[in-house]
Amino acid sequence: MKRTVFKEEHELFRKSIQRFLDYEAMPYYKDWEKEKQVPRSFWKKMGEQGFLAPQVAEKYGGMGTNFLYNALLSEEYNRVGSGLGGVGVHSDITVPYIEAFGSEEIKEHYLPKLVSGEMICGIAMTEPGTGSDLANVKTTAVLEGDHYIVNGEKTFITNGYYGDLFVVVCKTDPNAEPARRGISLLLVEAEYDGFSRGKKLEKLGQHANDTSELVFENVKVPKENLLGEENQGFYYLMEKLQQERLMLSISSINTAKIVLDQTIDYVKERKAFGTPISKFQNTQFKIAEMKSEIEIGRTFVDRLIEEHTAGNKVVNEVSMAKWWVTSLYKRVVNECLQLHGGYGYTEEYDVARRYRDAAVTSIYAGSNEIMKVIIAKNEGL
Repeated sequence: MKRTVFKEEHELFRKSIQRFLDYEAMPYYKDWEKEKQVPRSFWKKMGEQGFLAPQVAEKYGGMGTNFLYNALLSEEYNRVGSGLGGVGVHSDITVPYIEAFGSEEIKEHYLPKLVSGEMICGIAMTEPGTGSDLANVKTTAVLEGDHYIVNGEKTFITNGYYGDLFVVVCKTDPNAEPARRGISLLLVEAEYDGFSRGKKLEKLGQHANDTSELVFENVKVPKENLLGEENQGFYYLMEKLQQERLMLSISSINTAKIVLDQTIDYVKERKAFGTPISKFQNTQFKIAEMKSEIEIGRTFVDRLIEEHTAGNKVVNEVSMAKWWVTSLYKRVVNECLQLHGGYGYTEEYDVARRYRDAAVTSIYAGSNEIMKVIIAKNEGL
């Protein structure tokens, strides 16, 4: 089915990022997986080509594009591997908070460095005891004179190990009722005294995507680094999580298609009992089922891309896409590994890595159970 969401100018841009990734990422990606880190030199090259946060206004060094370019870039990153997800966290998830809620001074200071790749950023939401329960974060920020004093811990932070700048979710009013009314967002530089990194986490998959713990011990943060208004952070998070969950839906449906295409090629070549396994009815039925579901999912996700680009509120629909598409991705990669037989369990074939990488998609950006809670609430249940 021909996709209509991307026009000719977008496809020309796609070709440029494909050429770049084929030369600068594909040959090195397995090494990055082993090293568990995408090198900073790659980030700098991305920035030089205009591939980091292209939506940022031209006066801050960006290209001033719309969301369609972010969606397209995400699809191409996943062609390489989900270990490039840190780039998406930087461009599509963290930078938008600075664009939307940062003061003019903040934007002038940080955005050019983030667009160029001079600085790498991430968002510090999750804590050891909270998970998806953002309203009850324990990290505190107490205003003393011209600075906030930040104390607490974060975990599962993408870009945490080599990041330079973090949007930190913290409590500025620990006595607020309900708790969500006491949350604020602060920009914290890794160079600030009292900031430290915990261990780099050993994950099941997405090995090139660096993930670590962050520790804040009496970190002095200039009060000017407050994003938006004090105690409004939870509402800012709810506003921006629509895009984060949509990005995950885009990457999941696209990667499911990549894995299925690889599997179709494999079953045409692999023989059992003297015939290609693509000739077995079970194989054909499995392929037909997965192909159908992926096309249905992609049609829905493409519609949401258009709605989000137009500025429409589609929180409910994005929540539907996030849980359904990530569940589909996990089913598809499991079936594709099965169709590869014993070879699918080896590192020789890409499906093994994709299988590991898929596991977390139903957990992060809000677990799939939370997505169903959101949908139910929006239905008045």
